[in-house]
Amino acid sequence: MQTILGAGGDIGILLAKALKPYTDTIRLVARNPQQVNGDDELFKADLLKGEDVLKAVQGSSVAYLTVGLAYDIRIWKAQWPVIMQNVINACVEHQCKLVFFDNVYMYDKSAIPDMREDSPIHPPSEKGKIRAQLVQMINEATASRGLKALIARSADFYGPGARNGILNILVLNNYAKGKTANWQSDATKIHSVTYTPDAAKATAMLGNTESAFNQVWHLPTSPERLTGKQLIEIAAKAAGRKPSYFVLSSFMLSLGGLFSRQIKELVEMQYQNNRDYFFNSEKFNKAFQFTPTSYEEGIRRSIGEL
Repeated sequence: MQTILGAGGDIGILLAKALKPYTDTIRLVARNPQQVNGDDELFKADLLKGEDVLKAVQGSSVAYLTVGLAYDIRIWKAQWPVIMQNVINACVEHQCKLVFFDNVYMYDKSAIPDMREDSPIHPPSEKGKIRAQLVQMINEATASRGLKALIARSADFYGPGARNGILNILVLNNYAKGKTANWQSDATKIHSVTYTPDAAKATAMLGNTESAFNQVWHLPTSPERLTGKQLIEIAAKAAGRKPSYFVLSSFMLSLGGLFSRQIKELVEMQYQNNRDYFFNSEKFNKAFQFTPTSYEEGIRRSIGEL
């Protein structure tokens, strides 16, 4: 049996489908889990409660932590360390391997133009400091408690039905509704985005490859170095629209943050948008002979689902 902790999100749903070739039983864990494959085992649990997580992981060979919390630093500080500690404790107790679906917030600002698995960890944001703390918790448990774990790291993502995909929110959904697209800070900068079906398939592959553990892996992402403007142009063509867009400057986001908590949370992350942001996944692509979906194809499929 393999278990997905936080099973109802953009990645968790696709991961449940991707795990079918590897295991007879897939357990979906959430506060209100819903069927994905039709024969999944549904398990209600609150990941903030240690006893719930112990029961949720029991009997599993691999647990995938794909939970997504509200984009609010107050919630991240209060809940992420508790969730991670509960998951580590449960995996150690039940000798279950852990796959953590991670992001790039912990990398040093200087690494953003060419992010690799060995890029320095020195987060410039408060949210990044939380992510770095989670990685440190995993590393310490691996070194001192016998935890077997791997980190599957994604860039900003997009894909069919991705409710939290940044390209979906800013561009694809707007074009599908006949609206103008948006971009953050600077549309002339390169910006990698990971296609969610590729990310889910790769995460399942990693979790079922013994030699992949005790490593960090960048999930497969197109090696094309496209700017925000070029991604917008591809999306406009796929949607049959003119490539019109509006740039949300750092000043505008700061002003909007006075009235919206959600917008305020974006301000400290603009260092990822005002410079080139390239996510290198050569390690995974070579190890697994994987060709990431091109932006043209991924955007076409995503637009087709709207």
